[in-house]
Amino acid sequence: MGDWDPAGAAATRRRRATLTAGRTASLQPVNGRSPAACDSSVTADVCANDGQRRRDRSVETVRPKTRSEKKKQRRNDLGDRMSCHKTQESLLTSTSGFNNYRGVLNWCVVMLVLSNARLFLENLLRYGVLVDPVQVISLFLNDPYSWPAACLVIVSNVFIVVALYTERQLSKGSFSELVGFLVHCINFALMLTFPAAVVLLVPSVTPVGGAFVLGSYTILFLKLYSYKDVNLWCRELSTVKAKKLSRSLSCPSAQTLNGGDRKVCYPGNLTIRDMYYFVFAPTLCYELNFPRSSTIRMSFLLRRLFEMLFFIQLLVGLTQQWMIPVIQSSMKPLEDMDLSRMTERLLRLAVPNHLLWLIFFYWFFHSSMNFTAELLRFGDRQFYKDWWNSETVTYFWQNWNIPVHKWCLRHFYKPLLRRGFSKIISQSAVFFLSAFFHEYLVSVPLRMFRLWAFTGMMAQLPLAWFVGNFLRGNYGNAAVWMSLIIGQPFAVLMYVHDYYVLHYREEAQ
Repeated sequence: MGDWDPAGAAATRRRRATLTAGRTASLQPVNGRSPAACDSSVTADVCANDGQRRRDRSVETVRPKTRSEKKKQRRNDLGDRMSCHKTQESLLTSTSGFNNYRGVLNWCVVMLVLSNARLFLENLLRYGVLVDPVQVISLFLNDPYSWPAACLVIVSNVFIVVALYTERQLSKGSFSELVGFLVHCINFALMLTFPAAVVLLVPSVTPVGGAFVLGSYTILFLKLYSYKDVNLWCRELSTVKAKKLSRSLSCPSAQTLNGGDRKVCYPGNLTIRDMYYFVFAPTLCYELNFPRSSTIRMSFLLRRLFEMLFFIQLLVGLTQQWMIPVIQSSMKPLEDMDLSRMTERLLRLAVPNHLLWLIFFYWFFHSSMNFTAELLRFGDRQFYKDWWNSETVTYFWQNWNIPVHKWCLRHFYKPLLRRGFSKIISQSAVFFLSAFFHEYLVSVPLRMFRLWAFTGMMAQLPLAWFVGNFLRGNYGNAAVWMSLIIGQPFAVLMYVHDYYVLHYREEAQ
């Protein structure tokens, strides 16, 4: 047996005591932890220290309330139990400031879907499936070997070249301003009369094809008119500021755009490339330097392309399945129908007509124009504003079609004001011009002149005065919606009646 060392025995006892304490600590829950979480002496020390720190923090954050604070809380609790009311408005009151009606909007959408689903089911059971893609082609072509509408679209390039050639000659001084003005007037007159004459005289032009051609020529007419005006303004500026042309309004001092494209100065803009960029750009107002986006976003472009394809098929399907049967059932002379029967036909026509108009608006002004703008990197994408919130008829016409509104304001309304005409006369002239083109785009393709579209547009003037002076807020907005829902179907019904009387009355008799 070796010598016994008292100091070593004491140290051994101390180590054993430490290990025993560690095991004991590991068996006790630390701050809600299970004993298995601290299964070693080192882990026990870490857990103990972590628990101590958490307890210290909890003591610091949750300090005991003083007696005065407890009394104050007790009084507040008693006050809440004694009084549960305060001065406040009901949510549906206009003065409450509440404006979150998303649930009501969703309810309206659900009800709209359900009601139209019922109508669609009744239509399907009554008429069967009427959608025929082949029939769509016949709307544009009567004879597969005769394509007058396509030929007219190709011929429109002649008017574009004439306008560009005239402006080049004016910029060089080869044409005087009077000669240039006369050439432009002849060009504009032929742009409106030549396609109309072809549509009226060539039997193979269908109403749909004629409307497409005349719509294309009308857009081109407005574009070339703006092109003529802007180049005239540039020549006037160059005359006034001949020595400071580089710093004139036609060519700012900065030489690059945000997208890296170089700015163009007059007459450097008179090129084929510049002209055809403007022809295809989604705008009616010409500028020497359009705002341009830096890149083409492929994901955005593909989304708009998908929407274009989807909604054009939806338009064609709904027109064939829903709109055409309603129109065919309405093809009776008005003298053969009493007032109640006529009202019933009008209301039956109102819902599909308005739904198709809304789909067309989204397809054309959002999907198609954004697709074209993205493809051409055209920067100004404000093609419409919040016309659905219109409280006046004037606000609607100013915001539902921004390209046309900008053109009318820039090239027609403001020039009339500068010539001394009053605002009332200028506004009436704008509506008169719009009424002319509405009638031009409807009567010529149908080959009958009844002035229903013209009368409907001119009727907007007294309607705008009445709504603006006697109806405000939600009442004005409801009046605008009623004019859209009822006014358009009424004009359609009138044209359908006259078309039936003109083409089918003798056959029926």
